[in-house]
Amino acid sequence: MAQASTPLNATVQQVTQRIRERSAERRALYEERMADQHKRGVHRAELSCGNLAHGFAACGSEDKNSLKLMNSANLGIISSYNDMLSAHQPLETFPETIKAAARAMGSTAQFAGGVPAMCDGVTQGQPGMELSLFSRDVIAMATAVGLSHNMFDAALYLGVCDKIVPGLFIAAARFGHLPAMFVPAGPMPSGLPNKEKARIRQLFAEGKASREDLLEAESESYHSPGTCTFYGTANSNQLMMEMMGLHLPGTSFVNPGTEMREALTRFATEQAVRNTEPGGDYRPFYKQIDERAIVNAVVGLLASGGSTNHTMHLVAMAAAAGITLTWEDFTDLSAVTPSLMQVYPNGQADINHFQAAGGMAYLIRELLDAGLIHGDIPTVFGTDMTAYTQEPFLEDGKLVWREGPAESLDTEVLRSVAAPFAATGGLTVLDGNLGRGVIKVSAVAEEHRVVEAPVKLFEDQNEMKAAFEAGELDRDVIAVVRFQGPKANGMPELHKLTPYLGVLQDRGYKVALVTDGRMSGASGKVPAAIHMSPEALDGGPLAKLRDGDVVRLDANAGTLEARVDAHVWADRTQYVAELDHYHVGLGRELFAGFRHLAMRGEEGAGVFGGFEADDLARQAGLIHDLDA
Repeated sequence: MAQASTPLNATVQQVTQRIRERSAERRALYEERMADQHKRGVHRAELSCGNLAHGFAACGSEDKNSLKLMNSANLGIISSYNDMLSAHQPLETFPETIKAAARAMGSTAQFAGGVPAMCDGVTQGQPGMELSLFSRDVIAMATAVGLSHNMFDAALYLGVCDKIVPGLFIAAARFGHLPAMFVPAGPMPSGLPNKEKARIRQLFAEGKASREDLLEAESESYHSPGTCTFYGTANSNQLMMEMMGLHLPGTSFVNPGTEMREALTRFATEQAVRNTEPGGDYRPFYKQIDERAIVNAVVGLLASGGSTNHTMHLVAMAAAAGITLTWEDFTDLSAVTPSLMQVYPNGQADINHFQAAGGMAYLIRELLDAGLIHGDIPTVFGTDMTAYTQEPFLEDGKLVWREGPAESLDTEVLRSVAAPFAATGGLTVLDGNLGRGVIKVSAVAEEHRVVEAPVKLFEDQNEMKAAFEAGELDRDVIAVVRFQGPKANGMPELHKLTPYLGVLQDRGYKVALVTDGRMSGASGKVPAAIHMSPEALDGGPLAKLRDGDVVRLDANAGTLEARVDAHVWADRTQYVAELDHYHVGLGRELFAGFRHLAMRGEEGAGVFGGFEADDLARQAGLIHDLDA
């Protein structure tokens, strides 16, 4: 069994310490606020009789009687359920399961509120994608509204996909006086192999497959309730929640609609009751999640080759808990974190294959034994992370945990620290006269990691598609898709471009993408410098580029440079794009305030400011309120 006392890797220790030191003031203010909220009342005992009567008016008599007693726990359920999206459809039945499990414990649970859940797979390449990133902050606010009634002793967060879990996490941090339990739905069973899906997508991009062929392939891939099975942002979310001890051990990748999934949801409810003050083992979020948990999430992300979206989400999530996480932290941790997983797009397997090969129990055991994660963090399940080397089983219908496998059952999918797929985590920061961005190289072959070529500039992904179809990109080229940042148009994913770039690379050309937008949790084999900061609309140097400028992207050296004479570069003016067409239609006009407030990608691309960091700066007279 892995030991929590394994000496911590020196770099992991150093990064954790510098995060702790740079965050000291804002973290102290965060903890002070959470402790104060706890003192003022965690639950319904603070409500007047009239408040309380409104709060349980719709309940049955049994629940009403329990709610009148202040020594029983009441759980608030926040859910991203809808029945259009496969990942969230299984959540439909969870509230009733949770309520029944709570009653069996002599407690209650109420559905506190729903949050929106949109799918980047549906909106990919469409105007609705421009609402995607901002939906994270809408979810955080919607969660806050649901929990604002102050009826609850703990909260259960039911969410899965890209922006939903980060949004729920941000809200959980701001309600940090409440114990938190994250409850996943699980991935759909395996469908069409990822290699075949990618092949048909590329054939369609070349005009060699019909739309009917493409739709059939996509339908065979995304075919049933559950999360998509590739290793994108949704499954990265689940892995990170387990790495931080916010899930039950081994719960992330159990398929929906199974007896095990049902048992885990019941047990999550029971454990949430135990973790409340009335339950006798009070474990508030703010005492559980600190810089050690955040570092665990980053290391888990890097070891698994997870989603680049989390170079923004984790920054925003950490900030909500009073912690300042930077891209340098990702880079330094990546240098010492071996790559242990190959799940599509980093390989051909899917997340179900990872689960079968040993899953989270094996991955966490390896990272603990190598001293790459903090074993001493409190969790929803126990006092440290050693319990997370176990996996759940059913014995006569009862849920038990046993030690997970000591060896990987498929080394093409999951490997040990001693024999990794690569020595590093495959994620790095690029820096140079074009600004700063991130690049995921875990799926990029070594021969494609350095590209020097003339640029072709685009202000819309559809422009690039048209140029590809017209044969204008049949050469060595770095495609620059700019004015795609959060202030410009909400920072949509540009994953639609992946097949076209892949075709060009397969034709033997040196190609890369540079953008101040996002690529995807499914960033693939073509080098892509993404989240470029500052964005073109915000004075970023991408706006200085002109068609034909030579740019060098060197993922090995961590540099991104326009090879333009320094004097010419300094004298160039910023090109200003016409963006009005991005701001109207499909509700985009409602998000004008979000675009105005959005921070840089490097700062998390959120709209909430720096939380305690802003307060401390105001106290020091460094910034002023807008209405001052």
